[in-house]
Amino acid sequence: MFGYITVNRPELKVKDLELYRSCYCGVCDALCRSYGRRGQILLSYDCTFLSILLTGLYEPEETVRLRRCLVHPAVRHRETQSVCSAYAADMNVLLSYMKALDDWQDEKKERARLLAHMLHGDYLKIRERYPRQEQAVRRNIRLLSAEEKKETGQIPREELLERLDRVAGCSGRMLGEICVWKEDIWARDLRELGFYLGKFIYLMDAYDDLEKDKKSGNFNILLPLLASGPDSFEETVKALLLDMAACCCRAFERLPIVKDVDILRNVLYSGIWVRYNQVRKNRSSAKEEDHERPI
Repeated sequence: MFGYITVNRPELKVKDLELYRSCYCGVCDALCRSYGRRGQILLSYDCTFLSILLTGLYEPEETVRLRRCLVHPAVRHRETQSVCSAYAADMNVLLSYMKALDDWQDEKKERARLLAHMLHGDYLKIRERYPRQEQAVRRNIRLLSAEEKKETGQIPREELLERLDRVAGCSGRMLGEICVWKEDIWARDLRELGFYLGKFIYLMDAYDDLEKDKKSGNFNILLPLLASGPDSFEETVKALLLDMAACCCRAFERLPIVKDVDILRNVLYSGIWVRYNQVRKNRSSAKEEDHERPI
């Protein structure tokens, strides 16, 4: 689920890229302060976006400083922090713990078991501090896991699309609650933004892992759509992603955000499509090579 909510760097102004990096470093430092080095290894661009989004909306007091760290020992870099950085760090750890626990329970991945064990104490503190978010993540990961264990088989297209919407909706509801820092007048739009962004991420992840899951036999909600042919498959997936991205952006534009809005728009209108374009380009190149290969 991690790694898709990032900027499109070539399309971002230099000053905005520097600001984005400083916010990324701010979340990294917040993770270190609250969870030590084990927290820093969990750092994601997804929660950097969350920090910038909430900071832009609520405009809390920020702290900006120049410092060195283990990653940048030689040169001092700018680091921007606010209470939203700390919240994003907490949500980063919550998502990482629940994902690791789910991977251990479903697939018995030893690495996931060790990570869940390492984060368990931190998870208990986050659960006490943010019960609504924790319950939403736990409940929807459980629902998602149950859905993924069901047989897909040969079902009608309309039924398949309904199931696809239901499965992706688990990820959407999870991210929707995480985007809602406070239950206030902005909660509805933040929840809607997170809901459609979460659905986009789930389907983008399935699209990204399609070839790997096809070979391994792992569950992938998009695999049955391949029966309609490659061209129809690509058109369907793109249409679904476009619809989710449009709904997400519509909710975002209702929020009265001025601060760092160019960075946020870069992410939502361009950045979330970077990986999609890479995957589609690689698949097109692979098909061309197959056609050119002598029989």
